[in-house]
Amino acid sequence: MRILYAIQGTGNGHISRARDIIPVLRQYGELDILLSGTQSDVGLDYPVRYKLQGLNFIFGKKGGIDIGLTLKSMKLFRLLREIWSLNVHQYDLIINDFEPVSAWACLLKAKECIGLSHQSAVIHPFSPKPDKTDWIGYLILKYYAPTKMAYGFHFMPYSNKIHYPIIRREVRALEVREENYYTVYLPAYNEERIIQVLSKLKAKFKVFSKHSQKPFQVGNIEIIPINNKLYLESLSACKGVICGAGFEGPAEALFLQKKLLVIPMKGQYEQQCNAAALNNLGVTVLKSLKIKHISVLTEFLIEDKKPCLNFPDETEAIIQKVLMENINLGYLVTTDSLSFS
Repeated sequence: MRILYAIQGTGNGHISRARDIIPVLRQYGELDILLSGTQSDVGLDYPVRYKLQGLNFIFGKKGGIDIGLTLKSMKLFRLLREIWSLNVHQYDLIINDFEPVSAWACLLKAKECIGLSHQSAVIHPFSPKPDKTDWIGYLILKYYAPTKMAYGFHFMPYSNKIHYPIIRREVRALEVREENYYTVYLPAYNEERIIQVLSKLKAKFKVFSKHSQKPFQVGNIEIIPINNKLYLESLSACKGVICGAGFEGPAEALFLQKKLLVIPMKGQYEQQCNAAALNNLGVTVLKSLKIKHISVLTEFLIEDKKPCLNFPDETEAIIQKVLMENINLGYLVTTDSLSFS
């Protein structure tokens, strides 16, 4: 059986999850990997057959997506060429982690494609949502990489097609302890804003930055260029975590039973949904990183609230479920079915 596993390369979560999924998929057939996007800081460590430009979102420095840079990076004709030239019919099974080129190639060429992503879980009607729906953001999540059958990952299994997070083996193997500092990863903010706010607090912080090339220290704040090994070392020993409301970062902190505060990115509906789910679980959610929120940050540092969650290792069982339901039992969908059955 020939399998194509298509991965979104914007952000670190998709690739981190893929590193655990790929060895399982290899057990079931000849596997090709497609990677599109250029914003990841984590290496895949497996050969990639298709490395495509895809459709990128560029992080800004003020808490959200940089719309100008995102639009500038979009090369529409190249994207259409990538979609049309991808030969999806040579594969018996295509699994898609929110990757637009293969998803649209399959849709336009009437080829089955199975979604296996966090985004698939976020748009499920049973998953938590913010009080106010961002309909543009919702439509982007639904049609950025459309699939006719979808399985998802979330902080809780809100339906029988939603599973607990895949916690990468590197994190499961960490020796957890607690030292007197906090790990910070806020890629949508620049160091100036982070230092301005965190310097007002009575605590030590290790800040991992996408925007700095060299480490440096300012008072109680250590700035560290993003590095997976150093980040895991910091995560294993920190007192708590302050990060964006993505998926894998908060999930890893919760798995390690670290105190957690999240700040969702502006204009990012997926992160607003994640923040709603985390708030339901007792995690502190901050609207933005500003001086006026010092009181909330101070309370977070003082309190010892740690949601107690268990994320079992289900990677192999999930892949087996996907294969059984879509290969052995057949894959029967209609062209207008772009959601969960």
